Formats: sequence, structure tokens, C-alpha cells
Amino acid sequence: MKVYTKTGDDGTTGLFGGTRVPKHHVRIDSYGTIDELNSWLGLIRDQNIDKRYQDQLILIQQHLFVVGAILATDPEKETLKNGKQRLKITKVGTEEIQFLEDAIDEMDSQLPQMTHFILPGGHTIVSYCHIARTVCRRAERMATLLFENEPFDVSVLSFINRLSDYIFVLARKLSNDLQASEIKWIPKKKG
Repeated sequence: MKVYTKTGDDGTTGLFGGTRVPKHHVRIDSYGTIDELNSWLGLIRDQNIDKRYQDQLILIQQHLFVVGAILATDPEKETLKNGKQRLKITKVGTEEIQFLEDAIDEMDSQLPQMTHFILPGGHTIVSYCHIARTVCRRAERMATLLFENEPFDVSVLSFINRLSDYIFVLARKLSNDLQASEIKWIPKKKG
């Protein structure tokens, strides 16, 4: 299989199922942003962090490939003529969302209570998490826009939303583990 196909030279790309759309289509932005997020999570996983978080990130990255596949599937071609689903993979659902919530709760139970917004930064690894968190929020915005026009399994939206929470708490946990300072945002009062 060649890496280049030359089929995208006209500014279009193929969805799973064969439909061609412009490369700037909201569907492409949606799964492209998931791909970008997956790359940032890979960078975080490659850092010197606890193996537990590396293992969690590998599992999350695998789930993001599923999310990308769902978003890359033309809803009109999701079901084959014989009634079977085109995607023959386990979709993200309550189990994957619960996994994120459990991981969030476990990390959060080991952290001081948050009383203010926190400025991103404090350590390079923590900064990577904050970048990934903002990319995840962008992916969520793109996916919700797509969902308004071409609905898909709503569990995907829940998973992306919970993932941004997971990444935020991971940033706080890694700050704590690395003994990095969390700088609170305290707005200045006028006058």
C-alpha cells in the first residue's frame, strides 16, 4: 500500500465509505483535530511520567482512533446494504467514559482542592498537558458543530468532553508529582 494516492490533489479527501468531501469540511476538521490531540497525548506519554499514566494514555489513544473512525464515516454509508455496520470495531461508550471518570476521581482525590483558575505552565510536561487540553476542547467544538448537522453517536461527544477534564486533572496531578508550582489566576480589582 502506497502512502500517496494522488486522489487528494484536487482538494478533496475520501471518507470511510467512499464519499469525497473538501479537505476543509467540518468532518475533516473534526477527526483531524482528534488526530492532532492523539499526537499531543503521545508526546505526553513519551515523557518521564508514572507508568500508570502512560498506560492510561495508550488506552485513550486507542479510543481516539475509534473516535476518529466514527467521525470519518459518512453517516449515509454507515450501514451496508445487508444491514450490517460498516465500522466493525467496538465504539466508545459508557465503559470508556467511566474509565475516564474513575481516573479523574482517583487523581483528584490526591490533590489539594482547587480554589482558583490555574495559569497553564509550571513544568514542560504540565504545559504539554495544557496544550493537549486546549486541543481537546477545540476537537469538542468541531465535533459538536458536526453533530448539529450530521448526528452520530452522542457518546463520542461525552467521551471528548470527559477527556478534556481528564487531561486537566492529569496536568494538576503531574504538577503535584513533579513538585511544580501551580500559579493561581487572581484577577486584580479595579481602583
